[in-house]
Amino acid sequence: MRLHILGICGTFMGGVAALARELGETVEGSDANVYPPMSTQLEALGIGLMQGYRAEHLQPAPDLVVVGNAMTRGNAVVEYVLDQRLRYVSGPQWLGERLLVERDVLAVAGTHGKTTTTSLLAHLLESAGLAPGFLIGGVPGNFGISARLGQGRHFVIEADEYDSAFFDKRSKFVHYRPLIAILNNLEYDHADIFPDVAAIQRQFHHLVRTVPGNGRLIVNAHDAYLAEVLAMGCWTPVETFGVGKGDWQATPVAADGSVFAVHHRGERIGEVRWSLLGDHSMMNALAALAAAAAAGADPRALLPAFSTFQSVKRRMELVGEVGGVRVYDDFAHHPTAIATTLAGLRANVGGARILVALEPRSNSMRLGAHADGLAPSLADADGVVFLHRPELPWDAKRVTDALQGRASTAPTVDAMLAALKQQTRAGDHVIFMSNGGFENAPRRFVAALSD
Repeated sequence: MRLHILGICGTFMGGVAALARELGETVEGSDANVYPPMSTQLEALGIGLMQGYRAEHLQPAPDLVVVGNAMTRGNAVVEYVLDQRLRYVSGPQWLGERLLVERDVLAVAGTHGKTTTTSLLAHLLESAGLAPGFLIGGVPGNFGISARLGQGRHFVIEADEYDSAFFDKRSKFVHYRPLIAILNNLEYDHADIFPDVAAIQRQFHHLVRTVPGNGRLIVNAHDAYLAEVLAMGCWTPVETFGVGKGDWQATPVAADGSVFAVHHRGERIGEVRWSLLGDHSMMNALAALAAAAAAGADPRALLPAFSTFQSVKRRMELVGEVGGVRVYDDFAHHPTAIATTLAGLRANVGGARILVALEPRSNSMRLGAHADGLAPSLADADGVVFLHRPELPWDAKRVTDALQGRASTAPTVDAMLAALKQQTRAGDHVIFMSNGGFENAPRRFVAALSD
């Protein structure tokens, strides 16, 4: 079958393309921006790429058009697909029907930590010899690729609550039909498609409804919104996890979370020693361990694998150290993720200065949905430079004023880098936070420090 994938260079749709190719399909695709590293990864798989969205890319007609959720009505190629009555499907639906229906699916859902937890779960199952398939919204360090079919029955997937396509406004994860589902946390996000938390909870409950009675739900014991989701109805055994709470518990041994003890229903399993930091990382670890145990792995035997876990690119990724200044690239783009990331670093570095360069790039950030929570989330930062592009529709002064002299704004990335360089001194930790490319700012800053 010949597939044409619209939006092929996105992380999710690129993963779909790689899986389709591995299944033996003929795959091609188009995107508004075809550029490395995704373009080179796909071309290496023999996948043809086309720049832009044009009707002639679909001539002659493919057997099936797989539509990414970035595509909208009014787009010329979408209108052509509809006018020509071409067969089309969303990426999540194609995955569910073509691949996942035959596998034991482990789905990782939540506002925060999905990519890291999915990567960790795949790593644990791999270390247990189960050779899982996976689709991850990033590049896990232990595998170097974002998707593969795997050799066993298990398939680990990052289960996003964002909508499936312009014609299917259900969350992606309703198509996955997991045997085991992690509900990592739930907060308000995606202000462009969800009016309130209740709307997101309803989608999470759609996911809960699809998990069979002989499956397992792995649920954050601290999360009140998830408790409300389960109260809507639950037909599957539930195991909870938390720091000092739940069926699976973590007790910090090191204050920064790099060493912690694990207990399961009161019984001590052992200790985890790894490179990740913070309470949120311990929570991700517990969720992944509980899900791997539910899949049949021995949790005690899995503990050594944490020490060899290589985190996902752009999750507190150390990109360079120059003159005693350590520079990190981080994906955090929600106040809770920002706060927990900084708290973990603060516990690790003690009194050393932490400087943050923040780009409000996600739809929710750009709309100002998280504006009131930003200043409190930056409490552990000694200095903040906020990228306030002219097109930002709200005034960041409300954030910088609340930080009482610790924050400033910059209209461009160049101006931000110059401001940071003036402030930085030996011993500092500088974190660039954005869910986008950030104009390669972290690596440019390392180069600037080298100069």
